[in-house]
Amino acid sequence: MHTIYVADDEKSIRDLIKMVLQEEDMIVKTFETGDQLLLAFMEKQADLVILDVMMPGSDGFSIARKIRQVSQVPLFLLTALDSDQDYIDGFSTGIDDYLTKPFSPVKLALKVKAILTRQSSAATLNKLSFESLSLLSAPPQLMIDGHTIGLTNTEYKVMKLLLTEPNYSVSREQLLDEVWELDSDVETRVTDDTMKRLRKKLRQVDSHVIIETVWGYGFKLSKKESS
Repeated sequence: MHTIYVADDEKSIRDLIKMVLQEEDMIVKTFETGDQLLLAFMEKQADLVILDVMMPGSDGFSIARKIRQVSQVPLFLLTALDSDQDYIDGFSTGIDDYLTKPFSPVKLALKVKAILTRQSSAATLNKLSFESLSLLSAPPQLMIDGHTIGLTNTEYKVMKLLLTEPNYSVSREQLLDEVWELDSDVETRVTDDTMKRLRKKLRQVDSHVIIETVWGYGFKLSKKESS
């Protein structure tokens, strides 16, 4: 059974989330603050975390960043903040989904179930590859020259899209639509922040594959030229 951690300062929301997820045979532990959740997470990691943004103590953005420093666990933000900048700030922390209040409990349960099912599924037999880089789905990770790089679910979706057509460019609008399901008129800093994290991970293993910026359009995978 999957274990879900939920932090929200409203008891009614905590109870609602707990009820709908328990109906899906999940173990749900709830917390009044993100700080309480973080302490519990550092002792024992959950399979998925749901965070409210505006809570006493550290806000959800801060907690998400701290969790992302130590784990690739799926992260959901649940909040009443719904401006474009709020979406950008949320996804920039490395989260996997962003739901605004009021929310549909059924939709939340379906999203949680879908991402956990994908996490638990066997690695795809037809793995995507480019040069020495291979993308595996369970758990989300890259294999490069014998090195393993863990990915968040968002980073996995970005790499999958880039690997579908290696050497061909993927537009920012396509990334926003297919990865984040955001309209193209939202500021594209979300994609830039994710690309920075992926490039840093590739540099850490001295990969010969780079993510190249196609100015005025988007991104593509390329082979690093020998110096």
